[in-house]
Amino acid sequence: MIRYGLLVIIGFAGGFGVAAGVFSFITLLGVVNRLALKTNTAKYIVLYENMVILGGILGNTWSVYEWKLPFGIVGLLLYGLFGGIFIGCQAMALAEVLNVIPVFAKRAKIKYGMPYIVASIAIGKAVGAFLQLYVWK
Repeated sequence: MIRYGLLVIIGFAGGFGVAAGVFSFITLLGVVNRLALKTNTAKYIVLYENMVILGGILGNTWSVYEWKLPFGIVGLLLYGLFGGIFIGCQAMALAEVLNVIPVFAKRAKIKYGMPYIVASIAIGKAVGAFLQLYVWK
């Protein structure tokens, strides 16, 4: 019984850690704030933030329990459309945040080895994706 209780605690702690990382990433990129400013709907920012949180909770719950939703092709198309719009906005915001690397290199007075640092980041990302896809199924 103690073993199962410990597994539950570890599972919840891991889930909270991953969720905190994802929401920190979304916050860091400022996707929600930027979209609210571009659409002149900044007065609804609290609603947007609550919807992001609700989406994260529902997405995690859906992933764990594997619910079947009978929305058919139309639901799949709408999900793909809105998911694609969000991912596109997140990618553009990430591209803007990547300007941090040159600024950091200048402030940290890194004169040599910058290509190796960028290559190391890319290789780490590729190895992590490979391990997640093929090793840690």
